[in-house]
Amino acid sequence: MKRILIVDDDKDLRFNLSAVLREEGHEVIAASDGKQTIKVIDKSSPDLVLLDIKLPGMDGVELLQEIKRKWNNLPIIMLTANSDVKSAVKAMKLGAYDYITKPFDDEELILIIKKALHTQYLCREVEHLRKKLGQTFAPIEEAMGESVRIRQVLKHVDIIAATNMTVVLQGESGTGKEVIAKLIHEKSLRKDNPFVAIDCGAIPDTLVESELFGYEKGAFTGAEERKDGKFEQANGGTLFFDEITNIPNSIQMKLLRAVQERKFQHLGGKTNISVDVRIIVATNINLLEAVRLGKFRDDLFHRLNEFNINLPPLRERKEDLPVLIKYFVNESNGDLGKNVGGVSSEAVRLLIDYPWPGNVRELKNVIKRAVLLADSKEITPACLSLNECTCSAQASQSPGMPISDTKEGDSLKEVKEKSSSQIEEKMIKEALVKAGGNKTKAASFLKIDRTTLYSKIKEFQIK
Repeated sequence: MKRILIVDDDKDLRFNLSAVLREEGHEVIAASDGKQTIKVIDKSSPDLVLLDIKLPGMDGVELLQEIKRKWNNLPIIMLTANSDVKSAVKAMKLGAYDYITKPFDDEELILIIKKALHTQYLCREVEHLRKKLGQTFAPIEEAMGESVRIRQVLKHVDIIAATNMTVVLQGESGTGKEVIAKLIHEKSLRKDNPFVAIDCGAIPDTLVESELFGYEKGAFTGAEERKDGKFEQANGGTLFFDEITNIPNSIQMKLLRAVQERKFQHLGGKTNISVDVRIIVATNINLLEAVRLGKFRDDLFHRLNEFNINLPPLRERKEDLPVLIKYFVNESNGDLGKNVGGVSSEAVRLLIDYPWPGNVRELKNVIKRAVLLADSKEITPACLSLNECTCSAQASQSPGMPISDTKEGDSLKEVKEKSSSQIEEKMIKEALVKAGGNKTKAASFLKIDRTTLYSKIKEFQIK
């Protein structure tokens, strides 16, 4: 049963409509003018409003705007005579769910009401899920790791999120650029508005312009109706360009104007369309190098490059592996209905030695497959699907963490502590070799001060 408000100055119509709706099992309340309607909504919180276009004092369209201003998610169906269809169409553009002309068929009205109530239910479910997903961002941040480099990335996210500055995310494929883009959006003032992503590498060159800017009916063969582009879909929110360097040179000039002015025209259109969007772009190649090679416009680069965040590859922050592994094991358990509790010492050794060319995305897939294959309560080496050639080559170059340093039954935290020390020692030795034994240069390579380096050299007894 739903509570439905009928707003009409015709007493007989209100009586007849009330009878029909009560037969359907709904609770019915009524009002005859705008002032009374606002009071009734405020007091009774109806689930749906049937609103007549013609009302004494404030007309139905004006009342619709007032209701939407205060109760934006309340579905409204307009009741109108044939002569007022233009007003009804205007009301639809202002947020009315639908309209029906008098005299109307009861069954047709009941069908429209059912659809409106179902739409409202779906909107509430989406809002519930959106809030639920929003609550997961803190754990996701924690699950990214504890390394200095990833903490610096997250610090930059916190700094930039509250602004409207354009952000360039650079990093290898699989490093989590879209995750960071969504995190920036969720931490911004635009979080309640759309986040729209466009994969620039997946769209044929001939369709990029129409995808970005939309088109008018008849703009080209097959354009049977007007279509909004990604800029309009993201209005009020964030527009994320994944692999921005794949945008054809022929479109980059038009994109530059749209980014600068937040105005553009539909393909085949003549009217400027204004939007309010925040731009985030991602690339797996160096944008400056792309500019130097003539693959990306210099002026577009400088317009986009207001704030730059570099995402490190997983092989350069292996101290984050235990945290990421734990997160993906838990996530995979939920997805697959499994109850895998951890990772054996031998499996951890393999995961740490592996160079992860596919970065975090590859790790996620490897762990999910391992959880699926695990027969026991932990992931063993037999469950892992790694590139054996790559893994063997890496193992021959680096001792990694010896199995003798771990014990069967070690917790993931204990393994993490041991592996972090091994990785830290290895990084210091490599920096010293690279610097030719010059400790000042080695400290610079490691981005630590000399005092810390001397302390670590003593701790690890490095000669």
